[in-house]
Amino acid sequence: MHVLVIENYPLTHHGQVGRALQEAGAEVTVVKAFEGEPVPQRAERFSGLAVFGGGQNALDDEGSPFLPQICDLIRDFHEEQRPLLGICLGSQLVARAFGGRNIIGRPIEFGWHDVTPTDAGKADPVLSALGEGAPLFHWHNDTFDLPEGAVHLATSAHTRHQAFRMGAATYGIQFHFEAAEPEVRGWSRDFAGMIAENTPDWAQRLEAEIARHAPRADAIGARLAANWVRLLR
Repeated sequence: MHVLVIENYPLTHHGQVGRALQEAGAEVTVVKAFEGEPVPQRAERFSGLAVFGGGQNALDDEGSPFLPQICDLIRDFHEEQRPLLGICLGSQLVARAFGGRNIIGRPIEFGWHDVTPTDAGKADPVLSALGEGAPLFHWHNDTFDLPEGAVHLATSAHTRHQAFRMGAATYGIQFHFEAAEPEVRGWSRDFAGMIAENTPDWAQRLEAEIARHAPRADAIGARLAANWVRLLR
């Protein structure tokens, strides 16, 4: 099991996905696209692909010229029917790769908020981890329309399209299920100034928010990650 991971932004935490891959004994190759490392053109030897988030938008080809290459790679993994996971910006790139409209600059959705599965999500081999719904971590402004043929898997009060699937194993997940308590603490420290621009009281609320939401969110995020990793086998 050899998984390709694309990082689009500094301080990307693999979190729950990384831990699930480690527990499964997967070999992982990381490409830091934001540092100029070349994005592979084809799936080739890789059994799966995970594309993580970032602060840029999915149409920022001028600032992040590797984004079209990632879209090409997404399509190749999909055509090869190899499991693919896009998280946050990664999900927006999955939508873009298959013709979905990217919607830029909406009001921010930040912190733990409820994610509710659709009927299709409840039956899905990955998103069924949500059960009837749960608070998961969010940090995004942008969203997307579903590409033609997509199966809508989850929603939230703020963002209608929180998760979708193309075919059998190509997933776009907007919410940060990979971000358990350690990752949220890391972001809260490393991006404190950026967070304060939109959520100025976050530092004062953090401990109470963790106590209220993290235990359940972390357990569900771990199950969701493990469900995706099972597809690689």
